[in-house]
Amino acid sequence: MLLINDIRADKEGIIARLAKRGKDFTDLVNQAISLDDKRKNTQSEMDDVLAESNTISKEIGKLFAQKKIEEATAMKAKTGALKEKSSTLGEKLKGFETELLEVLYQIPNAPGAAVPAGKSETDNTIILEHGEKPNLTQKLPHWELCEKYNLIDFELGVKIAGAGFPVYRGKGARLQRALINWFLDKARDAGFEEIQPPLFVNEASGIGTGQLPDKEGQMYHMEVDNLYAIPTGEVPITNIYRDVIVKEEDFPIKNCGHSPCFRREAGSYGKDVRGLNRLHQFDKVEIVQLSHPSNSYERLEDMSSYVQGLLKDLGLHYRVLLLCGGDTGFASAMTYDMEVWSAAQKMWLEVSSVSNFETFQANRLKLRFKNSNGKNEYAHTLNGSALALPRIMASILENFQTPEGISVPEVLRPYCGFDVID
Repeated sequence: MLLINDIRADKEGIIARLAKRGKDFTDLVNQAISLDDKRKNTQSEMDDVLAESNTISKEIGKLFAQKKIEEATAMKAKTGALKEKSSTLGEKLKGFETELLEVLYQIPNAPGAAVPAGKSETDNTIILEHGEKPNLTQKLPHWELCEKYNLIDFELGVKIAGAGFPVYRGKGARLQRALINWFLDKARDAGFEEIQPPLFVNEASGIGTGQLPDKEGQMYHMEVDNLYAIPTGEVPITNIYRDVIVKEEDFPIKNCGHSPCFRREAGSYGKDVRGLNRLHQFDKVEIVQLSHPSNSYERLEDMSSYVQGLLKDLGLHYRVLLLCGGDTGFASAMTYDMEVWSAAQKMWLEVSSVSNFETFQANRLKLRFKNSNGKNEYAHTLNGSALALPRIMASILENFQTPEGISVPEVLRPYCGFDVID
């Protein structure tokens, strides 16, 4: 959530940055400022009433001490009216605060200076492309390879739960587990503390990281308990720091965690949803950082380089995109996507996003640190997939296939216990 003081201090600048998303947020910004004005005026009026009431209360005490009972009683009646007025103003203040919060919840993060303007993925910028596209003699898509080698059973998943809930088996399950363990070990070696988070979160946690209000209907909601299945490990891991004041000297604070993720993916259809391309349940290793505001964009570059290192170690051909404003997530100020080329499907598969949220999540979370002047300041939060399993699995199966079998990347062989899937 954008800070209302930042909006007030640079209204035109915020509107210009938001325009990079391909939409005009002027009305919402003006509405937020107007409600904040009403909130401030009401707060000021209530403070004046309370001050007057306190002054009169002290006078009443003096009058009673001086045995001036009649005057004291008359003044008591006045304090009663002031208390009633204060109560009315208090309710009015709560109303303005609620309205302001509802408006701020509708305003996305303002894209950073380096983010290009644009409305969709066609406006994203290709930052770099690493390696060469694989030249395969056999080009079976991963869903055919899964059936051929009995790695993942999509139909069995439909029987048990529904479409988008695959069943991994045999060497498919072992390859999945190998990837998870390798990702976690690499993160640990890079200084990330491993977290095993809950798979369900409460409403406050969803609001804290910007998943709620759920504008796109992506989250699975258990109404009886008012709990949400996590769409990413980012949500519970980042919420460790909700309502916390961290130490400035502890930056950067680095966490990682593996979790299943659950997304309804409402409205998904087309060729890009076949097989592992888009699922309702999938596994992911997430990396999260809390950063000092002065160097959060350096941390973002570090995270991008870290994820690229994983892709290089796996021997995958990839590219890095800087997302335009219109393709950047609601809570993000700047996002890099990493995509791997699928020679079998002849398309790029997104396997990771790394994002800087600046203070957007921290404001919602009330995540602060005490700066060198002794004042509380909001931290910057960042997160990234390192990596999401489904499309990495698909990429490995498709890009390392041969007529004799699928060659397992060397870094995974000690974790798998086998070199080839045949």
